[in-house]
Amino acid sequence: MNSNLSGGRLNIAALQDFARRELISMLEDGPKTLVWDEGLIGPVSLVAPYNLLKEQEFNQMFSLSEGSISSSTSRTVIFLTRPLPKLMDSIAEHVHNEERKGQRRDFHIIFVPRKTWLCETRLKNRGVYGNFKGNIHEWACDIYPVDSDVMSMEQPAAFKELIIEEDPTCIYSVAQGLSTLQELFGPIAKVSGQGKAAKQVLDLLRRIKAEKGAPEKSSGIDHLIVLDRGIDLLSPVATQLTYEGLIDELFGINQTKVIMPAEKFGQGEEQGKKTIILNSGEELFAELRDKNFSAVGNALSRKARIIAAEFDSRHGQTVQQMKQFVARLPQMTLAKQSLATHTTIAELIKEITDSFPFMDSLLVEQEFMNGIDTDKAHPFIEDQIAQKEDLLKVLRLICIQSITNSGLKPKVLDYYKREIVHVYGFEHLLTLTNLEKAGLLRSQQSARPFTVLRKTLRLVVQDGSESNPTDMSYVHSVYAPLTARLVQHLVYKPGGWKAIQDVLSSLPGPTILEEPLCEVQPLDSSKVIVVFFVGGCTMAEISALRFLAQQEEAPVELIVATTAIINGNNFLRNLMEVVK
Repeated sequence: MNSNLSGGRLNIAALQDFARRELISMLEDGPKTLVWDEGLIGPVSLVAPYNLLKEQEFNQMFSLSEGSISSSTSRTVIFLTRPLPKLMDSIAEHVHNEERKGQRRDFHIIFVPRKTWLCETRLKNRGVYGNFKGNIHEWACDIYPVDSDVMSMEQPAAFKELIIEEDPTCIYSVAQGLSTLQELFGPIAKVSGQGKAAKQVLDLLRRIKAEKGAPEKSSGIDHLIVLDRGIDLLSPVATQLTYEGLIDELFGINQTKVIMPAEKFGQGEEQGKKTIILNSGEELFAELRDKNFSAVGNALSRKARIIAAEFDSRHGQTVQQMKQFVARLPQMTLAKQSLATHTTIAELIKEITDSFPFMDSLLVEQEFMNGIDTDKAHPFIEDQIAQKEDLLKVLRLICIQSITNSGLKPKVLDYYKREIVHVYGFEHLLTLTNLEKAGLLRSQQSARPFTVLRKTLRLVVQDGSESNPTDMSYVHSVYAPLTARLVQHLVYKPGGWKAIQDVLSSLPGPTILEEPLCEVQPLDSSKVIVVFFVGGCTMAEISALRFLAQQEEAPVELIVATTAIINGNNFLRNLMEVVK
């Protein structure tokens, strides 16, 4: 069991145990070959790491995209796959290959999180459905434990599927995931939400509850707050300035792992990749992760002095003290290694954040957030396009300008679109169409809701401290994520959302306000509140919510759950369509 998962009022390690038991119950004894859908390798590692699979007698593992599994020595072959029709074609190819070579195999499929009629039909059409002889299973792993206060469905395309493709599958998955949480931790007492997707999830959750009946035990989750990503499109495209947020922005964190250039970490390593695990199980990272990056250098220096003093303390010790020192030595050595790793990561980040391109871009972003120069085509963006800078960087800035200005003047929007198509290629017309459909780009209407929201919710804070913050806006240096502000108003401010109903009416979609879901008694005075983001949330939003939970007097534990942890680049990349 991972130590980083337990420790909160809601023991998220129970989610890991539940998923493991479900998986193991589907497996037969004896040696087996596992054929992976590569898209599941990362998510599944959160609940069933490599060593656990080896214990289940998986003696060989292949990926679905590999040409052949003929070198497999075991008779039982298990395909672990998401329910995507194109993957069924790969499975059918493998089965046909084995048949052509006269290999006798027992084929099984485990669908994650569930099978679909479409996939079964595809297998029938490819003539392999009969090869599975009823060995088709569902591993209902809808939601994965990431840390002691974070869970993710690991569905990065959920926002695109919901908004662009109008595919509601993720709504069903979210409701099923929440239903699993109720089975593990007890019924949810009351629910709130904002946005169309939030209402759809909560309506479906009620239906599932009516079908299953409420479990008879005290509530583990006092309040569930569901937020539709569409109500706040600025937070995902704004540059994150927390330590963990910047690691994700610049290097990409996947399933708590980041891959870095190995040569930067010394010890004479070959030029290659170094995988670093980032979670609260590591004391130093837990201390640094939510800080604004400008405060990380001082924190590392302070830690270095403490470690140096501990090592120096061995001089002139008694035998008894020396014994204690030796007992602490492994822990001290680990702390020293951890310090070296994070100092190197911080140096790599600093090289980028101190550069003129990063600083210039951030300055323009913060001007937009303050409402400066949002009404016309911005010279910096024009320059970036002219120099054919990274398209994602350009699109992020244009989206920020559009959102903070409550839309762009039609002639400004047309001008940007024309320039992008001219410089980056006509194939990006589809990308621009998607961004408009998602609400990230739009023509200005007469109403200017963002100006009202900025003022009434204090979304922009000018005089906040980055090193000793008193407000969550430190996560973007000036901007407080709108989603986290909504949670702050609902949970901590007198009157909750009732006091800001005029503000909520300017956000897209309906408002669900503290409706009871189950008639249950809370366990004790300390509340557990789950904030669920449908469409993804950022590391900076998680940091803002952690900051809230630590600052306020009330004994409230905030748990974040999301369809995926996103950053501006992968959020927009998912919406980009390039004509092949």
